[in-house]
Amino acid sequence: MSMSQNDALFRYLLRLADTCSVMSHRLSEWCGHGPILEEDIALSNIALDLIGQARLFYQYAGEIEGKGRDEDQLAMTRPERDYNNLLMVEQPNGDYGETMARQFLFDSFNLLLMRELTRSADQRIREIAEKGVKEVTYHRRHSMSWVIRMGDGTEESHKRVQNGLTKVWGFTDEFFIMDDVDRMMADAGIGPDLEALSAPWEADVKAVLAEATLQEPNVEWRVVGGRHEGKHTEYLGFILAEMQYMQRSYPGLEW
Repeated sequence: MSMSQNDALFRYLLRLADTCSVMSHRLSEWCGHGPILEEDIALSNIALDLIGQARLFYQYAGEIEGKGRDEDQLAMTRPERDYNNLLMVEQPNGDYGETMARQFLFDSFNLLLMRELTRSADQRIREIAEKGVKEVTYHRRHSMSWVIRMGDGTEESHKRVQNGLTKVWGFTDEFFIMDDVDRMMADAGIGPDLEALSAPWEADVKAVLAEATLQEPNVEWRVVGGRHEGKHTEYLGFILAEMQYMQRSYPGLEW
């Protein structure tokens, strides 16, 4: 059975929203635990930016689906296998070096993606991206500065951020893999050709790693499946249990 463009658009929007939502939740876990007050506030603000982007994508997805589901129902009542976020964003925070390593790799991709979405043929996506690209530009500048500072800092800080890169590097392939939904969106001019983003992302990341005196991890493992198939690591279930507790305990709850 062939997929309609509306069905593809709905799935595409959920992928964008789910990734932002889960990444936001991970960063929110640093609230009250940041290494310094300024960073505690910075990561909380980045988490708020991402949940704001997720809300806009969920709202639009609900309208496209046309079944009366709003942003809360899409975010808070879907089971784990229905989530289609990038696997990287559900990985544990670890120490601050690990968090910044994960964040830098994700931010570098997300900035490229948002820039491409500002040229989307879909006006609603374009408007969301035009707002989001300003926020993600800051996110990427923030994580990049910490990767450089720690990588070119002490022996201990260098070791921690290098270790963080090694832990998540195998999840980066998923950024650029395309399926039928992605191809339909690209053919319609709604989304970018993700494969074409691989080279600029790699060049961008390698330049920063060189400045930070860090090495590109030599890892042989590659894990994909979250964004396209809803196959996740063990961590997403725990995230959703916390995120969705109130809505599942008190269905239809409104603030």
